[in-house]
Amino acid sequence: MVNDDSAPPPRLRGWLSMAFGVLAIVLGALWTLQGLDIITGSEMSGIRLWARIGPAVAAAGLLLTVVGVWLRARGKRQGP
Repeated sequence: MVNDDSAPPPRLRGWLSMAFGVLAIVLGALWTLQGLDIITGSEMSGIRLWARIGPAVAAAGLLLTVVGVWLRARGKRQGP
């Protein structure tokens, strides 16, 4: 049947942390470039604090992405 209620719902492990991780990497890179005054035209441009915060946010995003990939791989090994 098409609407088989006995089938378990699909598992989406790791996607949320990977999505937030990629977003944090992009924002961290943007903030770093603005803090270093490479990207100009904003209130954050040229403020060195953002050049310090950006890499920290990008590193946290990288960690979240790695955890998400690990969760997905673990979920695939365990099966449905």
